[in-house]
Amino acid sequence: MTNAILIHGRNTKEEFFDPDKPTASNDHWFPWLTKQLMLRGYKVDVPEMTQYDFTIYESWKREVERFDITPETVLVGHSCGGGFILRYLSESDRTVGKVVLVAPWLGITFGEPFDKNFFNVRLDRHVVQKTAGITVMSSDDDFDVIHQSIDRIRNEVDNIEYKEFSGNGHFTRKSLGTNAFPELLQELVDDRE
Repeated sequence: MTNAILIHGRNTKEEFFDPDKPTASNDHWFPWLTKQLMLRGYKVDVPEMTQYDFTIYESWKREVERFDITPETVLVGHSCGGGFILRYLSESDRTVGKVVLVAPWLGITFGEPFDKNFFNVRLDRHVVQKTAGITVMSSDDDFDVIHQSIDRIRNEVDNIEYKEFSGNGHFTRKSLGTNAFPELLQELVDDRE
């Protein structure tokens, strides 16, 4: 059975402490994608990563390594989760299946306090060779720090596939206008069906 690990992004202080906002692993398109992958026979894990002041790389790494990571494992990361996956694979000897990074963020500051050590890494130029392919999904109207992060990825990592969208913002429930993200699902399962 193919497994998937979906890694959410980092909440702002306001989002983290809002009692009416879902946890990061239950927000945006994560529940929808989890269900869609399960219906297709995947085992899906969506860990709740430490948030806000506790966004520490070693903590995120320990959390992800609780799950089976094999050459079949599909990895999906949104924003900080996408940047985390790039660092994790750059520093690891593991091989994995398909990797999709949705609006990956590499810690470029935007005014919110953040531990700069989280992304203190040299990206592995050949990291794609440890995967069954890496795709970056981005939107023309996302935050400048996301565009800057993607520029860094383009300059430092070879052989990544880029899918560019228009008007999808940061690929959140609000910017997509829905909880569904069929383009992401298609990217993950198209070659299996």
